[in-house]
Formats: sequence, C-alpha cells, structure tokens
Amino acid sequence: MIDWSQIDTVFFDMDGTLLDLHFDNYFWLEHLPKRYIELKSLPHEQAMKKLHTMFEQYQGSLNWYCLDFWSDELGIDIVELKKEVSERISYRPHVRQFLTQLHTMGLNLAIVTNAHRGSINLKLAQTDLSKYFDEIICSHDFQAPKEEALFWESLHRARPFDLDKTVFFDDNDSVLKAAKNFGMSKLFSIAQPDSQKEVRTQAAFPLVHDFRDLLPEELRKYD
Repeated sequence: MIDWSQIDTVFFDMDGTLLDLHFDNYFWLEHLPKRYIELKSLPHEQAMKKLHTMFEQYQGSLNWYCLDFWSDELGIDIVELKKEVSERISYRPHVRQFLTQLHTMGLNLAIVTNAHRGSINLKLAQTDLSKYFDEIICSHDFQAPKEEALFWESLHRARPFDLDKTVFFDDNDSVLKAAKNFGMSKLFSIAQPDSQKEVRTQAAFPLVHDFRDLLPEELRKYD
C-alpha cells in the first residue's frame, strides 16, 4: 500500500490515530458535563443545553480544540478535570510496534495535532509517545486548525516538507481533505478511532485497520 523507499516523513494525528479516542469522547460527553453540573450547581437540562449549543457552535474551529477557551467559557479548569480521568488515556492497537519499525527505517516522524498544548502535555505524561517522534506540531502555534488551508500553508513555510514523500494519518476526514487540497496525496484515515465504537467501513480515504499491515512484509510481526 505504501512504497516506503519513496517516503522520508510521516505525519500522525494524535487523538484517534495514535491514542484511543475513547478518552476524549468519554471526557467531553460524560465526565465534563457531570463535573460541570456538580461544580456550578446547575440543573441538568440547563447545563446540557448550554454545552450542546457550544459544541455545535465551535466544532471544527480552533476554539473547539482550545482548553483555555473552554476553561474561560465554563469557568472551570479543563486540564485539571482531564487529570481526574487520565488513567483512560491509552494507545490504539499496535501503534508502538509500527512507530518502532518506522524508526528503524530512518524516517522523520512528527505528531501533527489540533490538540491544545495542555492536552498534549497531559498525554505525553501518561504515555511514552514523545520518545518516538522527532517533533510535535500543534495547530495552535499557527492560529489555525488542520481543517483550514491556512494551517497547511503556515506549516509548510515554517517546516518545509516534500508533499510527494510525506505520509499523513488522521481519523478526521475534514482534515485529510484539507491536506489533499494543499497537495498531499499519501493520506490515510483510521477505521476505529474510538475502541468503544463500531469500526468504520466507509470513508473518503483508505482506512487503516491495523498499522502492521502497512509495514514491509519482512517487518510485520503478528501476535
């Protein structure tokens, strides 16, 4: 599927690609509403209506991913609330094996994420992700989410990469479409970003079910 001899750089999204999206879904859909109601002594219906309205309003924008924004808007420390359930942070299957093998191939590996630095730091503290990567690129540093052309233009200026020699994995098809519009062609989506949800069978981009399937045959190791 991938001719690795023609690749020098691999970009990975973090949440839903490297790490199980279940943590994030659980936090935003269950833990945050529960703690928001408790901390603010709000009626359940009023709190849920406010949260759902805000989620719909800001989804896909930089504010959607910004923990400072949500902390200010809701009047609670989002990072501290995330720490309360941080034991749920976990890798997706076979990610570490895949990353280890890519390292042996001498490729440049980078995380390219919309996650806020507060969330990145929390997840790095809970995992050994940082040891696999040459750099961690945060969209907040460019003031634009990965869904926007501005992000890719800004990233390419700040950190030039060969569009034809770069592979990008992301579970968000809107992000992948933005990367495609910028000129990237080696783009892959994720079949099961959240381990507690059903496996996707359709997407706008090739779906990765098992990262090991993408390795050269001599490097594949199945349990």
